[in-house]
Amino acid sequence: MTTQVRQERADDRVSGRPVQGRSSGRGATSGRIEGLDGLRAIAVAAVLVYHLRPASLPGGYLGVDMFFVVSGFLITTLLLRDLATRHRIDLPQFWLRRARRLLPALVTVVVTTVPLAWFVERDLLVGVARQTLGALTFSSNWLEVAAGSRDFTATSPQLFVNFWSLAVEEQFYLLWPLALVGLVAAVPRARGRALAALGVAAVSAVLMAGLHEPGQDATRVYYGTDTHLFGLMIGAALAFAWAAPGGGPVGTARWRRWRGPAAVVALGGLLLLMLTLDQADPWTFRGGIVLASVLTAVLVAALLGPADPFQRLLGARPLEWLGQRSYAIYLWHWPVILITGELVPTAYDSAGHWLMRGAALVISLALAALSFLVVEQPVRRLGFRGTWLRVRAARTSRLPGRRVLARLGTGAAALAVVATVAAVAVAPERSRTHEQLLAGQERVEVSAERAEVVEPSPVADHSMPTGGEITGFGDSIVVTSADGLEARLPGVMLDAVSNRQWPDAVTAVRDRLAEGTVRRAVFLDFGTNAGVEDPALVRRVLDALGPDRLVVVVNLYGGSYWVPEANATLAGIVADYPNAIVADWHSAISARPELLQADGIHPDLEGAYLYADVVAGAFAQLSERLTGVPGEEAVAVSEEATAASEEATAVSGEATAVSGEGAPSSTEDGATP
Repeated sequence: MTTQVRQERADDRVSGRPVQGRSSGRGATSGRIEGLDGLRAIAVAAVLVYHLRPASLPGGYLGVDMFFVVSGFLITTLLLRDLATRHRIDLPQFWLRRARRLLPALVTVVVTTVPLAWFVERDLLVGVARQTLGALTFSSNWLEVAAGSRDFTATSPQLFVNFWSLAVEEQFYLLWPLALVGLVAAVPRARGRALAALGVAAVSAVLMAGLHEPGQDATRVYYGTDTHLFGLMIGAALAFAWAAPGGGPVGTARWRRWRGPAAVVALGGLLLLMLTLDQADPWTFRGGIVLASVLTAVLVAALLGPADPFQRLLGARPLEWLGQRSYAIYLWHWPVILITGELVPTAYDSAGHWLMRGAALVISLALAALSFLVVEQPVRRLGFRGTWLRVRAARTSRLPGRRVLARLGTGAAALAVVATVAAVAVAPERSRTHEQLLAGQERVEVSAERAEVVEPSPVADHSMPTGGEITGFGDSIVVTSADGLEARLPGVMLDAVSNRQWPDAVTAVRDRLAEGTVRRAVFLDFGTNAGVEDPALVRRVLDALGPDRLVVVVNLYGGSYWVPEANATLAGIVADYPNAIVADWHSAISARPELLQADGIHPDLEGAYLYADVVAGAFAQLSERLTGVPGEEAVAVSEEATAASEEATAVSGEATAVSGEGAPSSTEDGATP
């Protein structure tokens, strides 16, 4: 690879000659750090795998932290080089270079995907005004925190959910040059500057650890610039250390001797973290992400110096190609995954699912390559004004093909901008999932009013229960299925709230048991947001319900990495309880993925009826197992009993109306109807 690099590749340029003085950098020949694009390729590949199939790489989100470390190192190195050669930092020019680097591809993604999302699924536009504003002003992270958005536990798809990290980086680019000038002026030696940067990193890491509450949504500590600054500062500390005369600790003969083995250990450690560090583990936010950042810094340090096998490995052409386009790939991949997923709904891990995920990957890479060639590179090479002058010249070119192509391109761009503005203007305030959750929660609260003290039966009754003999506990899946449950199991009593997990199940069941309002048949559905972190909690709930009740435990559906393990755990636990059974919601909805909302998790209205059928079918199967009465006959008996109960209630109501004419009704005097 040539060592002569143009201005548009300045992000990767470093100095190689020691320069004396406290603002010294390193530089002899300008060149690129061999293998750095390969490191970027690993980072973006990890994020891609995590978003395409979280179960395959639960810690793939650590790719973002790899980007942070690389960015902190490169930006600090560039600023130190400017101080060494010009004795000043041209802030307007620095920020202009960042704008040239970041804005063209970002704006292209926004004005392309927003109209497409409008065409494919309007639910994808929920919150798009806020997201677009955040994207264009690099404030996505704080806008999403202020809006109460969730990253790891979100139940509504967000088109630009991945843009939060761009906001953190851009805020660093905006403020760090000012802080760096002050630091260089105040601290004369590179070692002291590196320690100062590490001190800031430590404060940020402590803030993340201290503000994180296990079991609670971690979006605030994950998105916060203050709590997620440590990766950038660790990279900056490495840049300060490398700027010391002779390269500091990374320029010693000892480091050069050990950097190969250190790189192997660091790369292996990163891979291990990505395979094991899921977001539900408190250690993720109390040292795990920091460790990943430190290991990334070791990898960057291993690339500094003479060529070696590790450099050549990361400098391989495919990795270099991927790394050079990593920014565009990161921008495009998530909106493409959402849009293709809505075009053709598929069940997770089905053949169709893999086909659509493969298509999303290919489309993302193709769009990234195209935007890199047509949008990013021209602006970085010519600047905004130069690019516009070239486009304008092409529109009046004497070459018909060039003229037509330029006019089509500018026309399409103008149309995309207009369509984006229109889509933002008509975007719904709430998704259909949210609307169904609100309506379902009202139904749940109404059904809870049916809670009455249940007299314990001296003999266990394992016949097929009617709706009036069933209590349901659960999370948002139960809430969105309330319509179907009430239609299929009239009189069912529901105790469900969104975002509940198994610890909440223990509390809810315990409280209802204390009231004496738990009926002879119970179904449980928890874990949509976190799986089964502690199997003992499930056993505690089943033990509390006792051996005389019919108990149905509904398994989970979704693309989260914890789903397969959680379902296996639930099946293993339920097998130990003769009076319990698993309702296989996962298989049922996998066969009908078109009955899911846009988030791919919650059932739509028709899906709610399928959910109710799954629950009722599980009760029938369990009753047959315990009583010997065939399932279909048990269901028929249950339906007859329900009809008879409703008829008796109606007759009783008519009799009351006749005998009590002129008297206040039971509902008017506040009694339960």
